[in-house]
Amino acid sequence: MSDVRTAIAATERAAATARGGATSAMPAEGPQQYLTFVLGGEVFAIGILAIREILEYATPTQVPMMPAYLCGVINLRGAVVPVIDLSIRFGRAGSAVSKRTCIIIIEVASGEELQQMGLLVDAVNAVVEIAPGEIEPPPAFGTRIRTDFIHGMATVDSRFIILLNVGSLLAAEELGQLAEAAAPNSPSAAA
Repeated sequence: MSDVRTAIAATERAAATARGGATSAMPAEGPQQYLTFVLGGEVFAIGILAIREILEYATPTQVPMMPAYLCGVINLRGAVVPVIDLSIRFGRAGSAVSKRTCIIIIEVASGEELQQMGLLVDAVNAVVEIAPGEIEPPPAFGTRIRTDFIHGMATVDSRFIILLNVGSLLAAEELGQLAEAAAPNSPSAAA
């Protein structure tokens, strides 16, 4: 569990630094920081500017009549946040919970508002810097996830990393469903 806490603290420091200095400290052409994590033995990454925090795994409260990839909702300082099992979202078997399982809290645009969402992952690795020139476009075939979920691919320390496009993980109507489920007055949120 100390590995998880160390990764959480390092990621939150990097994200806070990047958000605080995004306008002047780092030019758009320079390297960007990404949080890497493991899902089903593969390494994925999300830009840290979309990440709000990383939580140790806590069992989400299930919400009836939601898609299979929605494993439930959690209470995050009084806000109801939907948690998505990325493994199921990518058409795989559900994630097995272990000591290293985490929930990554991200923010995605839902219309004119930002929607907080949790992503269930097998383990959080580290924050890496990747220059835009090192990012290859998504392949037309050969991956086991839909290519619209992929921003690009990069190689770090001789391993491929799949960079996810968080805005494409859910369609607008799916985000609307999740926002509805997370609404404080929603009958399903009270369950």
